[in-house]
Amino acid sequence: MVLSTGLTGKEDMMEMSHGIVSAEEWQEARKRLLAQEKEFTRLRDTLSRQRRELPWELVSKTYRFDGPDGEQSLPELFDGRSQLVVYHFMFAPEWDAGCPHCSHWADSFDHAIVHLNHRDVTMVVVSRAPYEKLRAYERRMGWHFKWLSSGRSDFNFDYGVSFTRDQVAAKRAIYNYVEQDPGVSDREGISVFVRGGDGSLLHTYSAYARGIDMLNVD
Repeated sequence: MVLSTGLTGKEDMMEMSHGIVSAEEWQEARKRLLAQEKEFTRLRDTLSRQRRELPWELVSKTYRFDGPDGEQSLPELFDGRSQLVVYHFMFAPEWDAGCPHCSHWADSFDHAIVHLNHRDVTMVVVSRAPYEKLRAYERRMGWHFKWLSSGRSDFNFDYGVSFTRDQVAAKRAIYNYVEQDPGVSDREGISVFVRGGDGSLLHTYSAYARGIDMLNVD
């Protein structure tokens, strides 16, 4: 049952598009949605378990990064912890500023990283732009997390977030595990690494596009 609101114009259209009901009817509708939400939660728990059970890939290639501590290797980015999370921030070498969407998400990184560090996890941000550009933009935005340039290595290309001029022009590249038009030369993503007991470096997970929604903690 939809009740009359007495509203007119856009306000009336907005109200009527949802339907105005009694308290009893609202409770029943909310319970039906709650059942679906609970099912989604159970599915998410299952997916999280399957994510943890993924096999790990041995990282045999050497990568070098430029950052606030000078040149560092990928193992050095762990900063003594056993796990490393890398956020692939969209900032191509020729750009003068970082991606606005990545910037919105990065606004929450500083506080989140404090909690990750207490759980044996280091998180850093990596882009292809020269470190001088990253540092200038970081100061402009008021951030303090560790941001490094991978511009002198194949890191971004190997982990599926950067593409050649030919790939962009042809609108054909592998992004998010399928061939598609990447749109631009650099895209967003997240990659996770762990240190093996024997000191080996292992790649455990990468996600792109909507797969990185878990990082949006605003």
